[in-house]
Amino acid sequence: MRHGRPWWYARFMEEGIKFTLPRKAIIDVLERSSKHLSAEDIYFIVHKLYPNIGFATVYRTLDLLTRLGIVLKLNFGDGRARYELLTKKKGMHVHLVCENCGKVIEDGENGNDMLKKMEEQLSKKHNFKIKNLKVYFIGECEKCQKGGDGKCHGVMEQDH
Repeated sequence: MRHGRPWWYARFMEEGIKFTLPRKAIIDVLERSSKHLSAEDIYFIVHKLYPNIGFATVYRTLDLLTRLGIVLKLNFGDGRARYELLTKKKGMHVHLVCENCGKVIEDGENGNDMLKKMEEQLSKKHNFKIKNLKVYFIGECEKCQKGGDGKCHGVMEQDH
C-alpha cells in the first residue's frame, strides 16, 4: 500500500479510470474470498449488498479489472470463467483441478523456483515479455480416487 491505498488503486489512477462503488464492491468480494469465484457468484454476493448493481456491470467490471492486471481470469475447463484478485507481487502458483468433481487446489509455494527459471528461459529464448503465468494440472482429487468408480460425487470445492 502507498499512502494507505492498495496497489491496485494506483492502476486506476495510472489509466485515468474512475474508481466507482461497483468496482470497489467487486474487488472487495474478490479480496475476501478464498475461492475462485465466477461472474455469477460475484454478482449474487455484490447484489445482496448493492441491489442496483446489475449483472452486466459485474461482467464489464471483471473485464476491465482483467485488462488492468488487477484480476486474473481463469478457465478450468468446465465452461465457467473464474476470477482471482492478484497480489502486487507477481505470484506464481499452480492450480490442481479435479476433472471429476471440479475441486480446485491452489499451490503457491511449491515449484516457484522451477516456474521462475522456466519463465526466464522462455522469455530470453523468444525475446518475449511474460506478464502472467497460468499453470493447471488436471487429474483426480483424493476423494474421487477413493470413490471406487473414480468419482467422489461431491459438490465442487476449492482449497488453498
